[in-house]
Amino acid sequence: MLQRLDNLVEKYEELNLILSQPETIADQAKYQKYAKAHADLADVVTTYQEYKSVLQQLDDSHEMLAEEKDEDFRQLLNEELSELENRKTVLEQELKILLLPKDPNDEKSVIMEIRAGTGGDEAALFAADLFRMYVRFAEEKGWKIDLMDSNYTDIGGIKEIIFVIDGQGAYSRLKYESGVHRVQRIPSTESGGRIHTSAATVAVLPEAEEVEIDIDPNDLKVDVYCSSGPGGQSVNTTQSAVRITHNPTGLVVTCQDEKSQHKNKAQALRVLRARLKELLEEEQNAEVAGERKSQVGSGDRSERIRTYNFPQGRVSDHRINLTLHKLDAIMEGQLDELIEALITYDQTQLLKQVE
Repeated sequence: MLQRLDNLVEKYEELNLILSQPETIADQAKYQKYAKAHADLADVVTTYQEYKSVLQQLDDSHEMLAEEKDEDFRQLLNEELSELENRKTVLEQELKILLLPKDPNDEKSVIMEIRAGTGGDEAALFAADLFRMYVRFAEEKGWKIDLMDSNYTDIGGIKEIIFVIDGQGAYSRLKYESGVHRVQRIPSTESGGRIHTSAATVAVLPEAEEVEIDIDPNDLKVDVYCSSGPGGQSVNTTQSAVRITHNPTGLVVTCQDEKSQHKNKAQALRVLRARLKELLEEEQNAEVAGERKSQVGSGDRSERIRTYNFPQGRVSDHRINLTLHKLDAIMEGQLDELIEALITYDQTQLLKQVE
C-alpha cells in the first residue's frame, strides 16, 4: 500500500508542476483533464502526508520514552503514544477507503424514474411523496431538477415520473435509492382507520455522454403526439410530445413536459442513452453478479430496500438493518444520515473483497 501511495504522491507533484505552468498546456480540455486528476488525488495525498507525520511523531516519542527517566513526563509520553496509535489506525482505514476502486459514474448527474407499484391510488400518492423527498434533497445540495415526463392521477398521485438531477456527485449519493420502496400508513380515503401497505419503484441511472453511447438514428422510431395532463385533459394542441422506440432493444422512452418538440426529443434521447448504458453495464457485470448482489449499490429495481412506517414514524433500510425514527425529516429530504450509513456499509463490503 505504501509503495502505491508514494507513486500517487509523485503523480500529484507532477500535476502540480504542470498546472503551475498553464501556458504550456495546449488546450482547455487538456487543462481540465489535468485539473480533475489533480483534484481526485488531493484527499489521498493529504491523508497520506498526515499519516507519515503521525509515523514520524510515533518514532520520536518512542525515542524520547526510551531516554526519559522522569515518571510524570513518561506518563505524558505514554498518553501521547496512545493517541498517536489511535490516529494511525484511523488514517490507515481512511487510506484503504481512498484507494478503493472508484465508481466511474459517481461524479455524474442522474436520471431518476419513480413508478407507482401495488396499492392503487395510495401507491401513486406515495410515489408523489418520494418525488417531493428527492426534490427537497436535491435543492438542499444546490442541484438542478429538470422534469422530463410525468403521469399524474386525478387526486395528485404519480403513476410515473422521470426527471434529471443535475449536479456533480449526484450519482454517488443517489445510486443507493434504486429498488422498491414500501409505505405503511392509513390512507386519507380509509374510513376504518386500517393501515395499508403500498409500494413504489425507484430507478437511478447515471447520465450517459454521447461519446459513451453512440445511437444510430436508423435504429430509432420517433412518434410525435399531443401532450396530455391529469385525467387525459389536453395540455396543448400542438404535437410536442415525443415517443422514441429503440428498435434493436425494444426500449421505449416518452417525453412531454417541455412545450417544444425539439426539447422533448433531446430529453427523450438523454433517457434512452442512460437506459442503454445501464443495459450495457448489466451485460458487462454479469460475470460478477454474485458479488454485486452483496453490495448495497447494485441498483436492483426488484429488491425491496426500504419501508416507511407512518404510524410509528420510522424508516427502515432492509439492506443494512438500519431503522431511524425520523420519518418526517426524511420525507422532507433529509437523507444524508441514511445515505452515509449505506456508503459506509458499501465501503466495508468492498474492503473485505480487496483485503
